[in-house]
Amino acid sequence: MAVKLRLMRMGKKKQPTYRVVAADARSPRNGRFIEIVGTYQPRLEPSGIRIDNARAVDWLRRGAQPTERVQKLLAVSGAWAHFEQGTEVPAEPVAAETVAADAP
Repeated sequence: MAVKLRLMRMGKKKQPTYRVVAADARSPRNGRFIEIVGTYQPRLEPSGIRIDNARAVDWLRRGAQPTERVQKLLAVSGAWAHFEQGTEVPAEPVAAETVAADAP
């Protein structure tokens, strides 16, 4: 079974949101999937990207092939860099903006 990491369209007409899913390559775009890996909201400014990097890297290591758009989203989230380097994904990364905002 060939697994792909791809986008599954959700939302109302003309207001798309997407789920990043691991799915069998033969299943339709909005059909059966194995696992939800994250979400992508292109209409927000800036775009909302929430991806479980640990699960995404796990699927990539098992041989799942990402689509072009999903590969770009994984690069933005940092999962693609962890996959290429072969490093472990930290459990909960601390955002630098949050730390800087709390400092007086």
